[in-house]
This record gives sequence, structure tokens and C-alpha cells, in this order.
Amino acid sequence: MSKNVLISGASIAGPALAYWLGRYGFRPTVVELAPALRGGGQPVDFRGETHLTVLERMGVLEQLRQIATGGGEMRFVDRDNRQLLYLPPDFTGGEVEVPRGDLAQVLYRHSLPTTEYIFGDSVTGLTETATGVRAVFRNGAPREFALVIGADGLHSNVRRLAFGAEERFVSHLGYYAATWQLPNYLGIERGSVGYNTPGRLASVAADPRDPARAGAFFVFAAPRLDYDRHDPEQQKALIADAFAGLGWEVPRLLDSLRLAPELYFDSISRADVGAWSKGRIGLVGDAACGATIGGMGTGTGVVAAYVLAGELARANGDHRAGFTRYEQLMRGYAEGCQKGGDRTGKFLAPGTASGLRFRNTLLSRPFFLNWMLSTGKKVSSTIALPDYRAELTGAATCVPASPAPGR
Repeated sequence: MSKNVLISGASIAGPALAYWLGRYGFRPTVVELAPALRGGGQPVDFRGETHLTVLERMGVLEQLRQIATGGGEMRFVDRDNRQLLYLPPDFTGGEVEVPRGDLAQVLYRHSLPTTEYIFGDSVTGLTETATGVRAVFRNGAPREFALVIGADGLHSNVRRLAFGAEERFVSHLGYYAATWQLPNYLGIERGSVGYNTPGRLASVAADPRDPARAGAFFVFAAPRLDYDRHDPEQQKALIADAFAGLGWEVPRLLDSLRLAPELYFDSISRADVGAWSKGRIGLVGDAACGATIGGMGTGTGVVAAYVLAGELARANGDHRAGFTRYEQLMRGYAEGCQKGGDRTGKFLAPGTASGLRFRNTLLSRPFFLNWMLSTGKKVSSTIALPDYRAELTGAATCVPASPAPGR
């Protein structure tokens, strides 16, 4: 079997998968719709033995520890800035927390020696042939690959093309979330401060890299909204409407939204796919079993990339056996982690005043906080990681110092 593999998506799971496939002698190609690696984004964390073991086997754990933010406390206040709830850094930041953009850069550079990256393009058609999959691209010429992997997130393009419409797999959980960058006019030194009303959270966090910058994070309850995912101005209008009339710092934060050059906006949703592969096409990360926020999606995606690459290498050309074993090993683990995302919206923005009071009272108790922390670590470490060292074909661990395209 040819060993050229197409991976759609250059966020987290895609480059992690490309790195491992390259170590096993495959020739990965990663295609990404964005013109360059995406920067910014909320910090993401790794917690528990399983996450840290995979990062260590990749050779990136110490590098990530060097750029880690250290986490930051969360404070919830009333409209007069009186503190209602304090959550310590270890509750929010896991054992290693890094900005999503920085993590993407590390994984990109780590995979680059054995990976072809194509930015500013996307897959528009997939057709299985007798020997592979013919991929049609928006901009580039068609090419044939032995395998195609969708690592392109909750709204996976590969899943849509090969498995069916998104509505079959993605469930809306009743909330939307938005993030954007702004000047740190509140002078926040560390962590975040947030203001709730029923069904809404407006918060702002210090930028761990630049004290002059901050990041806004808004969450609001809403039924499924009809909007263009590629129209940021329409998304800004939806956010402004949802938070119109609120006090605290909300008007100033909405003013910064109007000027924000980049915006992340999406529903809080989950993906449930009956089978993670179809012929020579497979799914990994959020495309297979994702949750927008709170489902340990980053750590699960890195673990899934490790297992998928290892099982494809171990299968020695039998992709069906590799895909089957990968799903057998990962499904229960991923679904267990994913369940946390079902509670995220209700935790961040309870729908009633009594719900807000209950959350604040419960999380003020150290016993309950410690229980939640220990539970998270247990859930993230419920898989026995296989050891694929026998399949390694050579070291591909040099990390070039040059920045990613467009950065």
C-alpha cells in the first residue's frame, strides 16, 4: 500500500497525527483552509497521566512546560465588581496550560520535517478508487492518496463529504461562545474576571504573553441560530444583540468587539459519529467525537492521533484493521472525556438566578473543588496506552526554528 496520507486540518490533532505518521514512515500531507496557522485562541490544558505521557513520547512535553501559562484564577463578580466566586489556577489550567496558537506552532514545527503543508486550500470532493482515495481541491490539482483523515474539527469538511451532512452528527447543547482580543484596559494581571446574568457570561482574561493585551470570552444561551459561519460581522451582531443592555464592563467589551480583527464564534455542541471510518477515510479528534468546550478535546485529540498513527503502522498496510483497532481503543475513552462538554454552558452561564447562586455556593466549597479536579484527572487517564516503539522507522524529531507560514 502507498503510504501517502492526506490530513484535513492543521489545528491540533492534524499536526499531531502528521508527526506520528512521519515517524512510522508514512508521507503525510496536511491541507488547511486558513492561509496560515491560526494564532490566538483560549488557553488549552493537559491533565492526567495519559495526556502527559503522549506529549512526552512526542518529545514536546518539556517545550510546552517552558511556554506554559501556569494557569490563572477565575473570579466571578457582580455589576459593582464585588467578588462572588473565586476558582484557583489549578481548577482552570490543568497540569500544563498553553495558548492554543502556541501549541499549534509547536506541533507544526515538530511535524514539518516529514510533512507537506498546504495552506489556503480545502478538499471539495473525495472518491474511493481501487487503490486509494482521489481528492479534489478547491485550488490545487486533484491527487490520489492511500488514506484520508478528517482532523478538521466539529464542523469537519471530510466528515460531511464522506459520511453525510453535519446535522446527522452534531448536536447543539443550547449555548454559544465567542472569544476575541482587546487592549487590557482593566489592568488584569493574571487570570480572568467574569460577570453573569442568567444565561449569559461576559469575561475578560489577561494575556499571559503580553500584559497590554487581554482576551474576551462571552457565553450565552440560545436555541440553534441560523448564521453564516464565515461572516464575522454577522456573528458580531448576534453577540451584541445577546448582551445588549447589560452593565458591568459589557458595553466597553462590545465596543472592542466591533474593532476586533479576529473572532472565534461557535455553538457549544458535540459530535457523535456511529463509525469513525468508512473505507479508506477516517476521522480523528473533534471530527469523530468532539465537544466545543469542556470536553478535554485538545488532550483527547492528541491521544487519538497517537493511537491512530500507531495502529495504522501496526496494521502493516491493512487500513481496515488499523481503523478498527483505533476505534476500539479510543471510543470509550473519548466519549468519557466528551461528557464534560455537556455541562459547560450550564456551568459558565446558568439559566436562572437560583442556578447562579447554587453554582457559586457549591464551588465555594474546597471539598467539591478538589473532587472535581480529581475526577477530571481520572477521566483523562482511563485508557491503557499502547507502546508502538517497535513500529518506529527512525527519528524525525528535529524542530526547525523558522516560523510557520504567514506568522
